Amino acid sequence: MRAPALVDVAHRALAALAAIVVLALIGFAAVRSVEPPAAAPSSAPPSQFSAGRAFEQVQAIATVPHPVGSAAQNSVREHLVTALRQLGLTPEVQDTVSPEGGELSSSAGGIGLAHVRNIVTVIPGTASTGRLFLVAHYDSVQTGPGGNDDAAGVATVLETARALVNGPRLRNDVVLVLTDAEEACLCGAAAFVHQSPLAKDGGIVLNLEARGSSGPAIMFETSDHNQKLVDAYAHTPKPVGTSFAVEIYRLLPNDTDFTPFRLAGFQGLNSAYIDGAAVYHAPTDRPSAMNRDSLQHHGDNALALTRELGNDNLTRLGSSEDATYFPAPGLLVRYPGSLVWPFAAAALVAVLALAWLARRRGLITTKRGLGAFAVTLIPIVAAPVLAQVYWLVLKLIRPAYGELPIDPYHPVPYRLGVLALTALVVFAWFAMFRRRLGAAALAIGGLGWLAVLGLVLAGATPGGSYLAALPALAGAILGIVAILLRGWWSVAAVVLGGAVAVIILLPTAVMLFPALGMPLAGAGAFLAVLLGLALLPVIDLLHPEGGGQRGPAALSARRRGTLPAVAAALALVVFSVVGLSVDRFDRTHPALTQLMYALDADNNTAQWVSDEASVQKWTSQYVSGRQHEVRDSLPFFGPEKVRTGKAQPAGIPAPRLTLERDVPADGARRLVLRLTPQRPVRLVTLHVGAETRVLAAEVQGQPIIPANQKNQRWGWGFVFHGPPADGIEITVTVRTPGPVTFRAMDGSDGFTGVPGFQERPANVGIVGSHTSELLAVAKTYKF
Repeated sequence: MRAPALVDVAHRALAALAAIVVLALIGFAAVRSVEPPAAAPSSAPPSQFSAGRAFEQVQAIATVPHPVGSAAQNSVREHLVTALRQLGLTPEVQDTVSPEGGELSSSAGGIGLAHVRNIVTVIPGTASTGRLFLVAHYDSVQTGPGGNDDAAGVATVLETARALVNGPRLRNDVVLVLTDAEEACLCGAAAFVHQSPLAKDGGIVLNLEARGSSGPAIMFETSDHNQKLVDAYAHTPKPVGTSFAVEIYRLLPNDTDFTPFRLAGFQGLNSAYIDGAAVYHAPTDRPSAMNRDSLQHHGDNALALTRELGNDNLTRLGSSEDATYFPAPGLLVRYPGSLVWPFAAAALVAVLALAWLARRRGLITTKRGLGAFAVTLIPIVAAPVLAQVYWLVLKLIRPAYGELPIDPYHPVPYRLGVLALTALVVFAWFAMFRRRLGAAALAIGGLGWLAVLGLVLAGATPGGSYLAALPALAGAILGIVAILLRGWWSVAAVVLGGAVAVIILLPTAVMLFPALGMPLAGAGAFLAVLLGLALLPVIDLLHPEGGGQRGPAALSARRRGTLPAVAAALALVVFSVVGLSVDRFDRTHPALTQLMYALDADNNTAQWVSDEASVQKWTSQYVSGRQHEVRDSLPFFGPEKVRTGKAQPAGIPAPRLTLERDVPADGARRLVLRLTPQRPVRLVTLHVGAETRVLAAEVQGQPIIPANQKNQRWGWGFVFHGPPADGIEITVTVRTPGPVTFRAMDGSDGFTGVPGFQERPANVGIVGSHTSELLAVAKTYKF
């Protein structure tokens, strides 16, 4: 019995070859559309952005780790102020204390604060209609020099400023804001937004970040009602971004300096390159790790967008809706968000019309159509699940993968492995059900699920609905054309429908893999399945025509139909072997570990602490056992679960907490305290016993809204980053009949001189986290 298909052509092998060649070329162009441009040399014209010139600033900034409050941070700040003055600008340092600035930036152990020193300067406009803010943070984590995060953003701001001051003046004021303490608590951005006179009238912010070492500079976050800003971004030399990324980012537990601006009502765009994330926050985030093409892309778009917005009337950039947008070769496709539901509905109507026509032409029956729709759920579910299993298997082979922040050092073979695995699932599923239900029924079933998903996404994540709705709409319309025309015209129609799907889905998959990493490989597999479903009419051309054969001929035809699945399985094996061969841990690409040392000065006991999900071989000499909470002794950790191990106590002084004044106030006590570290530290923390209710609090003059915690040993508390050597002043108003208990802690970085610690071997590195290499000393006080 023949298995009817949407394409009816005599020379199927030739048609398949032509379709594969055309779609491969289109796919190549689609992937190229999201690759960064080549880096411009230092000799590039002064009016252009030069990655060569910008990289010189990266090298000057990212020599050593420079977290907030460190001596190295002071040196970086002096260099940046000098560099801005050499451009003829007049930078000022905003020196203040600020609470945290994000929705998610708070430490598990309490609210975050920091003593910040932002660098701010203005390039005046000729007749300003508003302010445009170029923002990047110049601090790094304590574990790495920040060659990419965020020396790349700072260097982009400096090189953009150089190009601006050497060119025609813009209409609008451009404010350069190099923030402090982004890594710790977003406190620098919060300080600027809430305390600087330049921020009082709002404006448009362009935040520049990096969460890796390579890849395109993706515009991944926007303010609300972004349509006109997206239109402006579309005029940059190489716009790379998708409204789906905005939707995904809102679901992730991440904040950047863009967050305080967005929460304060600023309009703006947030951009970063994110591939090569194995160096993220690690000691390996050095300038030498940077792909300068990524830096060039950052700069090209930042400079062009600054000029575009700098000469626009900023009062007219308001919009009532968000845009849906995605990259395509040579442009950024965009349309108003008000069209999301019409497109999604049109896709469903078009698929139903295709099904009706196919039934009228005898290509499907109602029973086969419904059966095909039902079984199409198999690859939609199976491919993402198997992709997650694939990553679990890789972690079993390489346990150290479990501590990498996002991705392995060389993730491309594994990403290709996920695509091969997805192809294997789709090919095997199609070969299994093609003979029973027919190629046409399966193709229409695939488009049906795309249409349904388009509707679901329109309601859940409107900016991502296009991923399913537009391929379904194009595939259904061109499927109707294929049925009506037949022959080679039908081949052209389904190839054109497949091309639409490739242009829409392939670049998004390329961006999504590094965004979510191999730990969420199922997300990439899901997009690949959608592409596979849209390409089912083309995939059918790879199979012999299913009609009339019996006996050996039928068996031979079925065997040839399994060849695509066999090829995909072979590709999966090859990519996996290549990945395991090239992605090995060594001195340049170390396995990452996390360790902390904590000394309890109350009883002179110490412990090693690690938050590794699975204890790495090197770390196992210090910690063991099950994960458990340590907030009774280390309230800084909050409810986080860690592993611990006994350590030798070191002779390290505890932070000193002194009561300077105790003033009765309306039945309560107003305690003025000073917390003073007795050694150079990166942070200090203070927590109040849970039995005491805190009515009001100030830290270094900053009012803090108390959030009293219950059913714990410790209640209200804070973390102060970059404390001055003479300590910080804390005022708390409490209501309690008895003494008030406090737990003070300070933390420095590194284990030099700690008894029992042995330096890591060359192929073992440090995970970039706020507690990696933290040497903490805690002591309890009662007043």
